Amino acid sequence: MLQQSTTYYRTVTDRTVSQLLLDYLKLENVRYLFGIPGGGIMYLLNELRLREEEFTYIVCRHETGAAYMADGLHRVTGGLGVVLATTGPGAVNALTGAMNAQADHSAVLTITGEVAENYFGKGYLQQGIDGTLNVDAVYQASVQYSAMIASPDDFGTLFTQALRDALSIPFRATHISLPVDVSNEPPSKPVPFPTSWEHYRTVPKAADIARTNQALDRLLAAKRPLIMLGNGNRFALQGERLEKFTAFVERFGIPVMTSPDGKALFPENHPLSLRNYGMAGCIWPSLYIAAAGGGPAYDALMVMGSVLGNLATSNWNTALLPNGPFIQVDADQSVIGRAYPIELGIVCELGQFIDDLCALAALRQPDEAAVAERKKYVSWIRDNHAPWYDPEKRESQATPILPQSAMRVINEVVPKGSHIFIDCANCVGWTLNDLAIDPPTQLHLSLDTGPLGFGTCAVVGGKLGAPDRACIAITGDGAFLMHGSEVSTAARYGIGAIWIVMDNNDLAMVSQGNAHFFPTPPVPSWTDYYKLGAPDLVAFATGLGATTYTVQDPQGLRAALTKAISQAEAYRRPQVIVLEIDRSEVPPYYRTPPQA
Repeated sequence: MLQQSTTYYRTVTDRTVSQLLLDYLKLENVRYLFGIPGGGIMYLLNELRLREEEFTYIVCRHETGAAYMADGLHRVTGGLGVVLATTGPGAVNALTGAMNAQADHSAVLTITGEVAENYFGKGYLQQGIDGTLNVDAVYQASVQYSAMIASPDDFGTLFTQALRDALSIPFRATHISLPVDVSNEPPSKPVPFPTSWEHYRTVPKAADIARTNQALDRLLAAKRPLIMLGNGNRFALQGERLEKFTAFVERFGIPVMTSPDGKALFPENHPLSLRNYGMAGCIWPSLYIAAAGGGPAYDALMVMGSVLGNLATSNWNTALLPNGPFIQVDADQSVIGRAYPIELGIVCELGQFIDDLCALAALRQPDEAAVAERKKYVSWIRDNHAPWYDPEKRESQATPILPQSAMRVINEVVPKGSHIFIDCANCVGWTLNDLAIDPPTQLHLSLDTGPLGFGTCAVVGGKLGAPDRACIAITGDGAFLMHGSEVSTAARYGIGAIWIVMDNNDLAMVSQGNAHFFPTPPVPSWTDYYKLGAPDLVAFATGLGATTYTVQDPQGLRAALTKAISQAEAYRRPQVIVLEIDRSEVPPYYRTPPQA
């Protein structure tokens, strides 16, 4: 009678581990899995084939690319990204993407096959756990949680733990290793199977009203307060909550800057936006912090959802320390106070913190004179100082196109609500400095581990997660040569992703960096040292199934990108724009920003 009256679980019998695994993924609203098939996951593959109306297994060209795609899907949906790879090298190939997801707080679950347990220790092909390649140990050293399913009776406990850890706050990457024989066996006893994800995990909604009130006291008592938003706010600060937060900073005249990977979470064209601080950042935050226009000193900082790494802080620049309280708010207590001493730390879920902050602020009255002074000062900064390092170059019509000018055109053409994935290397510098983006358009960067090829692959998963939005990767020729084969994956599944490939026949971030640190002797040239061999990227992308464009000037980029956005939506076909850029331009990594 008790079982009949419950609705939070149902008793199941005679279902194999593979079937139960897909049942759990169904509860998590997983539609896509990414990977490369192999014998070590054959029973799971068969179940996927039998349930193709529920799941699509996206067969990629490399497991690392598959993991980046799963990460990209998570970033646009907030849901679980899933990688499914086979034994041995398949499992290890996926590791870089899983590690990157862990570092960037993305919910990605990697499921890898393992040889049958009765063959452990005998040298079976692609043996892992019980051989010299201990896949479970490798993943345990790289992600939040990793476990091997040694028995069907362990499956429910260990698999749901992987889901709990991946989908908690902050999001994390997890891993499950599944021996092929175990995947085809049912548990020895009937299983109480939950009817919803809410019946095996919960989402933290922790709040600290007392400390939130203290933070507000300190912020409003300051003459020149500042708020810094990090990537941890990506899902918390959207829609109505962003509107409430914007109304709060407007009412109290508090300017907002972001970390590099938090760029564009707050509208960059808003009068109180100082845009992004740190690597290749806008000059505006530094002017505000330095009180360049006179008046009160910068005297309060509240950091929300940033781990305050070296790229976000210009190598932990002590200028960030205010002449007053330093407040840090994060869901992860381990990062609070790690980079800088703090006056007040708050551990809580950021969405709840923003709600509480705005509600408490509604009960306060602003100091109108102080608000007016701050708004006037921020306006002076914005009106009298260009946000770009090279304003003239950003407006250039030169051929070959300058990267700064390319960013301007992209800024003007991309539709509202687009998702723009930035690959690593010089693309990061150009986009951080020369794009100005407002929500709901989002930028997605990967700056904690900085893997080449992330954006090239993640855009495919992003487009699957947001099929009604333009999804664009800005990448370099080096990254595109590394993982551009995933254009073929997009073509195979009718995914209308767009790539803008900045072609300079060089690993320019490395060559330019080496030239900066080792300028003598000038011969041999660093650029010559890292030349890529002038590959025909148009022929490469065309052969993979993309519609391709060659662009040399701003007008050509505007026409090509406009057409590519239209064609991608109309024909669900990948679009690749090869952008022949001026190879002498260096992004603002090694230069002192223009001063007041």
